Amino acid sequence: MLLAPVLAHAQLSEAQRDYVLGPGDVVRVSVYQNQDLTLETRITESGAISYPLLGQVRLGGLSVPQAEKVIADGLKNGNFVRQPQVSILVTQVRGNQASVLGMVNRPGRYPIEQTGMRLSELLATAGGIAQGGSDQVVLSGMRDRKPLRVVIDVPLLFAQSGGVNDPVIANGDTVYVERMPMVYIYGEVQRPGAMRLERDMTVLQGLASGGGLTQRGTEKGLRLHRRGADGKVQILQPGMNDPLQNGDVIYLRESLF
Repeated sequence: MLLAPVLAHAQLSEAQRDYVLGPGDVVRVSVYQNQDLTLETRITESGAISYPLLGQVRLGGLSVPQAEKVIADGLKNGNFVRQPQVSILVTQVRGNQASVLGMVNRPGRYPIEQTGMRLSELLATAGGIAQGGSDQVVLSGMRDRKPLRVVIDVPLLFAQSGGVNDPVIANGDTVYVERMPMVYIYGEVQRPGAMRLERDMTVLQGLASGGGLTQRGTEKGLRLHRRGADGKVQILQPGMNDPLQNGDVIYLRESLF
């Protein structure tokens, strides 16, 4: 019966071990087999809490394991508890926020209300990816005082929620969801118009998505309009296995014969 709480505490300690407590954090302190010493409180601006039997205990600037040891040592040295087993759970972090921008249903800044909050949870808080949003998200921020920028596939993110593709969010992070990449097919195709650019899509696959050529269409009349980095549009004569890029325009001219 005691195994589940022990495992849960181990998992929480793993997720929170690097978190440094500070003013504004809300913590729940509990001591095994001492229910009267359970306390949920907010760390004051001076970095302390008022704890039963010990009075003011300074926790600001300590990691969760360090804070647990401070309280355990106080209870033991004061002869209040012989072998205290103290656990601290951070139930709300201090004013930490992350931004979710781009193609989500509720873009904006959101509080990180618990340590170990992951990207999938933050996206869910922002209402999920909006219609027309990309299947990739960009996470940027700082880690160990170094800039971080990673591109994450949404299918992998939710297929392995909580795994390596679902990173923990830190204060100041920005998540950006781009607009879904599109290509455009016009001219002598069965279904002209805009369509989603699938990953690694080729010219042939794009034409197939457009229903193929009409009776008047010809591969010789195939042209690809592509805008370069300088903003200028190039007109290319692509091969069927050439990869498409976001914003490409495929045009099928009518056969003259």
